[in-house]
Amino acid sequence: MLSLARPLAFIDLETTGVNLSTDRIVEIAIVKMLTDGTKTVKRKLINPGMPIPAVTTAVHGITDEMVKDAPTFKSVANEIKQFLDNTDLAGYNSNRFDIPMLMEEFLRSGIELDMKNRKLVDVQKVFHLMEQRTLSAAYKFYCEKDLTDAHSAEADATATLEILVAQVQRYPNLGSTIDEILKFTGDDMIVDFARRFIMDGKGVEIFNFGKYKGRSVAEVLKMEPQYYDWMMKGDFPLHTKQKLTEILNRTLLKKG
Repeated sequence: MLSLARPLAFIDLETTGVNLSTDRIVEIAIVKMLTDGTKTVKRKLINPGMPIPAVTTAVHGITDEMVKDAPTFKSVANEIKQFLDNTDLAGYNSNRFDIPMLMEEFLRSGIELDMKNRKLVDVQKVFHLMEQRTLSAAYKFYCEKDLTDAHSAEADATATLEILVAQVQRYPNLGSTIDEILKFTGDDMIVDFARRFIMDGKGVEIFNFGKYKGRSVAEVLKMEPQYYDWMMKGDFPLHTKQKLTEILNRTLLKKG
């Protein structure tokens, strides 16, 4: 059985596209599993404030007409934040897409979603380490069911929840607590969700791109302060810029 120290919220988003900086959420579904195993669901269509590309509508089926009277993310941000209070977060490819995209929407809305003590479980990571296939294949493999409503946010989030429960039952070496699962997948040391920075083996933030890849972020900022300005003006996600500023401020405090 999946053993939870606190509720685990499975998040799935449908969006206008996959660019964290320019695309927006059009549907959010959160299936929250409580510590006693019961579930509660929150699902909302969201008006993204921009046209939904036809190629994207072809994937998830959500049209401009369907969301024209829906609330903006900013208008429901507090409600979603409250629903996520005191939860760990999970999803399918969520650490690389759903959670970073959700964080960007919160930051654009002027709302801080505290991530400091949250555990982030990416069910896709477990699956790829064990079997390496798609969400529909994972659902068929672990749950012996067909995912007939793929790309419906609620159906995808619910299927992901069922897959994690089945993974815990199938793989004894995975463990049953969130800490054990994160130790297995190696997802317990995230710096920024776009992974422009990562932790090295000594717990130091290093660049994960560009000419300074592998170098300490703090050391680069000391050596070349203008690199901070370049990144802050660049097309980087807001969460990446937030973390860069935190590292800079910490570096300046050490110098002071």
